[in-house]
Amino acid sequence: MTRYNDLTKGGGNAVEVRGLVKHYGATKALDGVDLDVREGTILGVLGPNGAGKTTLVRVLATLLRPDAGSARVAGYDVLKQPRQLRRVIGLTGQYASVDEKLSGYENLYMIGRLLDLSRAEARRRAGDLLERFSLTEAAKKPAAQYSGGMRRRLDLAASLTGQPSVLYLDEPTTGLDPRTRNEVWEEVRRMVDEGSTVLLTTQYMEEAEALANELTVIDRGRVVAGGEVNELKAKVGGRTLRIRPADRGELPRMVGALAQAGLDGVGGATIDEAEGVVNVAIISDEQLTAVVGLLGERGFAIAGIDTHLPSLDEVFLAITGQKTSLADADADADADGGADADDRARERAGAAV
Repeated sequence: MTRYNDLTKGGGNAVEVRGLVKHYGATKALDGVDLDVREGTILGVLGPNGAGKTTLVRVLATLLRPDAGSARVAGYDVLKQPRQLRRVIGLTGQYASVDEKLSGYENLYMIGRLLDLSRAEARRRAGDLLERFSLTEAAKKPAAQYSGGMRRRLDLAASLTGQPSVLYLDEPTTGLDPRTRNEVWEEVRRMVDEGSTVLLTTQYMEEAEALANELTVIDRGRVVAGGEVNELKAKVGGRTLRIRPADRGELPRMVGALAQAGLDGVGGATIDEAEGVVNVAIISDEQLTAVVGLLGERGFAIAGIDTHLPSLDEVFLAITGQKTSLADADADADADGGADADDRARERAGAAV
């Protein structure tokens, strides 16, 4: 199979979305979404339940038609060239959608053949993926006998059968144990290293930080923030400068010196007794330099300095006004009632049939 990355030279965007709109009655699942995913990178899409993440993925996978707007994926127009597009994308939805009557091997072999792999190549690819996802011992068992985690791994393997140029992962590690989750992360990184592009929706902040090159935050069908992880953190709360004096007894005097100096734009200094540090809220590198310079001038011996950005959970809360809900991460129906059986069947084949 010829891959998009083999046809494209010089980089650029693998996914381009402009003004995407999708309504379900009076509900605006997507309300003018714009986003770009750079080729060979991972874009993490964050948002509370019902924000529109899954609707976005299903439109980009040709499973839904938008009411307005445009999208190009791997050089193909989502609306005008759906059949060509389905040949170069992979999709793993929120729920495992394998054929339970078939064995793990048969599921992967069938998808390989649907993707026009030769019999030999389909067999080889199925074997490789079963080994990668630790399913070799269960390869001949019906998927109905698989545990929830095993079905999830098989579903992920299915989405990789055609070595897609663009891979959509919609809450990919929901319900997985930490070991299996890490295996999935490694496989995603490997695909990107080989040239694929990934659009990842997740509510797991650790997952977003571990995988995504850039983040887009969606709320109520609109993009409300975007950028690299550290850029988003800096936007919502600045940094905390943590200063550790060589002598813990100097903590109160250090705080007093900073308060007396009244440095412009520097937040109030506080003592963290447990850590033995002084915390100072800062925004810019200039303020950091001013604080350290002042303490040096006052003769304080400093054992260590580091800065702390807000956590991604704090960023999410500040931007959307909602806390993340990991327990409900698999309940995101994005206002569309979830995928019906026919859609799940199409997802099982990686949207390639």
